[in-house]
Amino acid sequence: MCAVKRSSRTLQVRGRRVFVRVDANVPLHGERIRDDTRVRAIAPTLADLRARGGRLVVASHLGRPKGQVDPTLSLARVAERLSELLGCVVALAPDSVGPAVEARARRLADGDVLLLENLRFHPGEEQNDPSHAAALARLAEVYVNDAFGTAHRAHASTVGVARLLPAAAGPLMHAEIQALDRATRDPDRPFVAVLGGAKVSDKIGVLRRLATQVDALLLGGGLANTFMANAGGALGRSLVEPGQAETVAAVRAAAAASGCRILLPKDAVVATAIDPNGATTVVPADQVPDDQMALDIGPAATMAYLEVLAEARTVVWNGPLGVYECKPFAQGTLAVAHGLATSAAFVVVAGGDALAAAQAAGVADRMGHLSTGGGATLEFLEGRDLPGLAALPDARA
Repeated sequence: MCAVKRSSRTLQVRGRRVFVRVDANVPLHGERIRDDTRVRAIAPTLADLRARGGRLVVASHLGRPKGQVDPTLSLARVAERLSELLGCVVALAPDSVGPAVEARARRLADGDVLLLENLRFHPGEEQNDPSHAAALARLAEVYVNDAFGTAHRAHASTVGVARLLPAAAGPLMHAEIQALDRATRDPDRPFVAVLGGAKVSDKIGVLRRLATQVDALLLGGGLANTFMANAGGALGRSLVEPGQAETVAAVRAAAAASGCRILLPKDAVVATAIDPNGATTVVPADQVPDDQMALDIGPAATMAYLEVLAEARTVVWNGPLGVYECKPFAQGTLAVAHGLATSAAFVVVAGGDALAAAQAAGVADRMGHLSTGGGATLEFLEGRDLPGLAALPDARA
């Protein structure tokens, strides 16, 4: 269980400079933001702090510039979009640290918003360098972290500054903690996890952890293929991750010890290529022809999974069950999304691909919680301590 963290609502912010760590790591397409979901998500937090008289110094990373200035990863477009959403001028600082930035921060009036340039233009950010953290802390008087997606990173803006200023968690951070805690600490049962995606190695920790917690693990995608291949199944040209026999055996052993059922697809939709116009057939999932590949769970598997999900009361969904971006191989994933949307379960959708699938199915707004944490969400589900959370004081502190 994660301790309840001090809320940003308890901070006195009027007339004070507030360092607000947000997640504005948006996908870009040339000179425009391709998806502004994350920017729209942080706008209410900033609007609240402005309304309470805070003088906002907003900070985020964007992409992976590796400690070097990269003009293509400037936060200028984020500043423009935030200006539109907040109905005020959001100025972009020339850097994230330094005398010029400090001077800009000191000139802020109540309700003003200054967006720092990309934090990761400095190597000290990802290194959590103490001197860099101190330089960031000089920009403000209090600290709010509302970027759950970076909570698993011990960076200067997520850990270093939080140790130097009076700190609290923002509302997005609180919502993530509460939803994930509800799903893992004392879940209503049956508790079911639906896991898909390409690789077992990406999800070793969460697989092992959930196998000891849930009543059923429903697997799809390359994850399921790897489990079936290690059980002697014929997978043809399907995506199978090599060298995972020990991991698969460990997960099976953990599930057996805890009474967790592992469900693998009974059948699969197969084809010779990922082609929206190509021919497809349905075969037993462990009998894929040599020249074919499994690209979606089949109708029998879909029905079996939906039966389990209909009885569930808590569900964690991470990863698609097939190549859902290509229409012939999307049906299994979309059917599960619709099944979850109409179930009585509290559903946590965790990870970008599952979120995109829920949105593609048109049911994202009918899920219990949409977690945008990515790696942070998986590490939380594994039961690992997240540095960005650990750096924040508990509510009782």
